[in-house]
Amino acid sequence: MRVAVTGAGGQLGAALVYEFRSAGHDVTGFPHRDLDVGDDAAVAAAMARVRPGLIVNAAARTNVDAAEDHPIETLSANAFGVRALAKAAQAYDATLVHYSTDFVFDGTSMDPYRETDTTNPRGVYATSKLLGEMFAADAPRAYVLRVESLFGGVPDGPPARGTVASIVDALKRGDAPRVFVDRTVSPTYAIDAARATRQLVETRSPAGLYHCVNSGRCTWFEFAQELALQMGVPARLTPISMKDVVLRVPRPQFCALSNEKLRAAGIEMPTWQDALGRFVSGLATGERVSTLRR
Repeated sequence: MRVAVTGAGGQLGAALVYEFRSAGHDVTGFPHRDLDVGDDAAVAAAMARVRPGLIVNAAARTNVDAAEDHPIETLSANAFGVRALAKAAQAYDATLVHYSTDFVFDGTSMDPYRETDTTNPRGVYATSKLLGEMFAADAPRAYVLRVESLFGGVPDGPPARGTVASIVDALKRGDAPRVFVDRTVSPTYAIDAARATRQLVETRSPAGLYHCVNSGRCTWFEFAQELALQMGVPARLTPISMKDVVLRVPRPQFCALSNEKLRAAGIEMPTWQDALGRFVSGLATGERVSTLRR
């Protein structure tokens, strides 16, 4: 299959390029420097060159606080860019895969969110991502996959960044990173999300909205404890509460996602502990990805 991956220079995008190429697909990756999805003409020209059967969009502006100062740019990348890709999918009768986020929920639930639960985004970033979900539906066949708390990468991929990378660096230095004891998440190992994406497409599972996260849930404190254990270093951590931190844009406090719909489609996501073990094994060997445990 001819596959176009936008946002290929990012953590998830690089994992997608790696996963689809490893499975024998003809993949063209477009990092942001080569394609700004917010530029309709550039999107149309790029897709005309590739004429893909599958468009996978991992491009996004993800700085939650900065989005408040740059709403037009954020909407362009996260919403209107998806509209342009959906139009391209129409032109070539292609399938579109687009990634969204747990931030479309307000975080007031006590149970993992399902795809059918009511959304309530807070802030420009969250709103732009929800709009992107809506625009993706204009494609002839669209998968919208919500991911959260991404970590890990692939060989020759971009350097690690984000919350998990910051915790890893701090633990290696012997510092005591600050981690939330009251923010609950469903971590997502990038390569597991990429593999699930490929399986959804290849098996022609029903199109639609899926929560694509590793199984289980944890607070960031519990995650950091397990990370330290698997790294074999002391779990020197500084526990903090969300009320202790002043944030410009509210974050969903309980943002665990249920992946039962993905499981019903025949795709079993490993637990976050299993994913973390493979991630740590990759750190030990100098690689960014390791094979799935069976």
